[in-house]
Amino acid sequence: MTTKHGAAVRLRLDAIEDAALAGTLKGLPAQAEGRPLRELGAMGLSLLDGDLPLPAAVLKDSALKHNARWMREFTARAGVSLAPHGKTTMAPQLFQRQFDEGAWGMTAATAAHVRSYRRFGVPRVLLANQLLGKADLELVLRELEADEDFDFYALVDSAAGLDLLRRAVSARGLKRPLQVLLEVGTPDGRTGVRSVEDGLALGRLIREAAPAVVLRGVEAFEGVYSGDDTARVELGALTMVETVAALARAGCAEGWFAPGEVLLTAGGSAFFDMAAKTLAAVDAAGTGHALRVVLRSGCYLSHDSLQYERMQSRMRQRAGALWGEGPGLRNAIEVWAQVQSVPEPGRAICTAGKRDLSYDACLPQPLWWYRPGLHDVPQAAPGDWACVKLNDQHAFVDAKEGGVLPLQVGDLIAFGVGHPCTTFDKWPLLYLVDDGYRVAGGVRTFF
Repeated sequence: MTTKHGAAVRLRLDAIEDAALAGTLKGLPAQAEGRPLRELGAMGLSLLDGDLPLPAAVLKDSALKHNARWMREFTARAGVSLAPHGKTTMAPQLFQRQFDEGAWGMTAATAAHVRSYRRFGVPRVLLANQLLGKADLELVLRELEADEDFDFYALVDSAAGLDLLRRAVSARGLKRPLQVLLEVGTPDGRTGVRSVEDGLALGRLIREAAPAVVLRGVEAFEGVYSGDDTARVELGALTMVETVAALARAGCAEGWFAPGEVLLTAGGSAFFDMAAKTLAAVDAAGTGHALRVVLRSGCYLSHDSLQYERMQSRMRQRAGALWGEGPGLRNAIEVWAQVQSVPEPGRAICTAGKRDLSYDACLPQPLWWYRPGLHDVPQAAPGDWACVKLNDQHAFVDAKEGGVLPLQVGDLIAFGVGHPCTTFDKWPLLYLVDDGYRVAGGVRTFF
């Protein structure tokens, strides 16, 4: 990404990389305490050699690089832009990788996220949520006053929300408009207008709120649809995205939008292919507006080995040639633990639990195991192993159908996760590792 003035985005990361690592950081080895983060990769640490206290969360550098390039190439083929949802990682070092691969901006979920992004120099933020409350408005309006180049967008889904924003901007005397996107929802879903008719009425209201508040586009999060009924889920998601397209066409025809590009934005981590194909086909010829389609997938960078990996095969089918060659996205995130007890045949108790691993979408599952002194490299976990239960600090790994596990006390085991967002938020420090699990650096998160 480049800024309005054409310079490449360079985030302010020195404060992270120069900060001394506190001994209170989860998973930090004793020899790293007090050392700056930027020295971590030069310390010769190896997970397989036992240098990291377990559990420990790792990110495979090769997979991160592959995924960042893959998404850059996908968006180029689709003719769309990317504003990744930063809430997945809340890691400015990873934001920088995304900007280096052409990200147009970053997406946030809360006003507090916006403030965090701005402290590290993120120049363009799409708040994919309503902006409400005195304190939240204060955070954002201060940032807009302090930097005339800060490009910010928030969502509106009601006349009441619009009126709140208009009054706040007018009372503050903000010298430039607050840019908003009309949010599309679905009956029984989350926020957003429930029909095209409601969207038409709101779009016309926002047009009248200028110059304090101006409409810059239309938005939806189609990921509210989930479940095992693939046809129902895909139809619901597609209907939301098509509503974005319909309202964008109506808004261009009726003159709702402020001068400049009109943003059409959707595309979480499960349906970004569908959003790209549908929204890129919107034709605004003759309206005087240029359209920019912005996807907001956040999980693509780390991907996962369960939830999004299963969804990827279906996305590839839908996308066809747009998907490109090769296997697609790769899992980059693992949480390693040790076997601490083998209390019965066919069961191992491991040193990681709900405080360390995602469990909201599905239980984590064993990916690899490694016995120091026996194996040269991690071994793939057999298909009949399963994590069947988590406590706060313990994972129960069973062999299915009464099988016997070869695991012993002291063995290492790597867990793959579904929904990486809720693994990242459990770790203030994740280790960046090469394919041999040697530590190449560290990634700090700011949840």
